Amino acid sequence: MQVTYKKKVILSILESVPEGLSAKSLQKYLFVFTRQQGTAIYDFVPYRYGCFSFQANQDILSLEKNNYLYKEEQPGQDSIYKRSPGYRYTQDLDLFDRGALDYVVSEFCGLSSDEIIAYTYRRWPFTAINSLVKERLLSREELSRVEEQAQRCHQDTSPTLFTIGYEGFSLERYLRMLITNNVKLLCDVRKNAFSMKYGFSKSILQKACEGVGIHYVHVPALGIDNTYRQSLHSQADYDALFSYYEANTLLENWSALLYVKSLLEDYGRICLTCYEKAPQQCHRTRVAHALLGLCGEGFPFRHLLL
Repeated sequence: MQVTYKKKVILSILESVPEGLSAKSLQKYLFVFTRQQGTAIYDFVPYRYGCFSFQANQDILSLEKNNYLYKEEQPGQDSIYKRSPGYRYTQDLDLFDRGALDYVVSEFCGLSSDEIIAYTYRRWPFTAINSLVKERLLSREELSRVEEQAQRCHQDTSPTLFTIGYEGFSLERYLRMLITNNVKLLCDVRKNAFSMKYGFSKSILQKACEGVGIHYVHVPALGIDNTYRQSLHSQADYDALFSYYEANTLLENWSALLYVKSLLEDYGRICLTCYEKAPQQCHRTRVAHALLGLCGEGFPFRHLLL
């Protein structure tokens, strides 16, 4: 297995904390580490125990599978990750990241897992908006700051139809875009909800959405078969394909469109998703226009872009 730079950072943290770290604490170490970087190596979302990176979690599991680290069980407590003996990767970090590592280790030195979690909640209240333990760890005043962050995300409740393409997004940035726009339901209009890009295959995407309080549905009947996308070289090619889609696939699956309309009526703020970043190069825009035709003129509509 190739030990990427990101994985070297994970191993370096565990080298610096030889007693080991729980999965929750390791995520917090990584989060504070990335706050010191000019360009963060991991993105994070406000999850069940605060700041969480799905990609970092995947990298941790990969390191465990390949015996670079191991999990030590503790009766009645969270298991902890420890570094397996071997090459010390701290020496491979650049000068600035070694400084960031020293900083986070000094900040968290001697703190319990709960204290580390509370530390991140106090400094970055947004990370706690979906937390299951914030009431236990924070004071009333601190909870009010978390609630202020949540209200900023939820202040716009007017029914709105959004679209988003995940091209160019990490899963975490994608979810943050949905959270901060108060999207209540993500409607996946890909024919096959599978992606080579981590986080965007159906099972992972659905679990991730549900973890941040967003419902997920897959409506494959509104998708386009990939065979139709093999000869798209210009915007004219895309336009011709989508005109064919509107006249055939969309009409043949009108019941699926009516189902999505019912979701819009039930949830108020839903987002159609597919792969392409550019709305004009994705059929989700034609689905959106068809929905807007059913909803009447003036219905709020917005593309979410990087």
